[in-house]
Amino acid sequence: MPEEIRPGEPTRSARLKWVIVVSADLPAGRIANAVACVAAVAGDDVFGMLGEPAVDASGSPHAGLPWAGCSIVVAPADRLASIRARAAARDDVHVADMPTLAQETRVYAEYLEGLSGLEPPAVTYAAVGLVGERKRIDRLVGGLALLG
Repeated sequence: MPEEIRPGEPTRSARLKWVIVVSADLPAGRIANAVACVAAVAGDDVFGMLGEPAVDASGSPHAGLPWAGCSIVVAPADRLASIRARAAARDDVHVADMPTLAQETRVYAEYLEGLSGLEPPAVTYAAVGLVGERKRIDRLVGGLALLG
């Protein structure tokens, strides 16, 4: 809600929390790709996640960044599907995911076609982005280590 956008307060005081969970099984380049893609979705879908643009002392503009921060944590690949399923079952958690199939195809139409033929147990994930009430997100990703 607009009244919850508080860029002048510490991120830990925000009601909402944004976390991206990446597969620990991916190489660094694929992790970076998955995080960027999932973050783009949340930044576009969740009203108010991005702060206002900034201007430095020379007048040069800089894009608005997530005022509430975004933590990147890692999980074993097999745990990502479980996290996603639990989050997607809730109406109060925004879920943005990147199936691993997206990184295995070079043509978006091929990705769409391939994904349409997979039943949920066969869908694996490179990353899952979650935005929701802080305590709820903590319960979904509790115990996961920060990407390091």
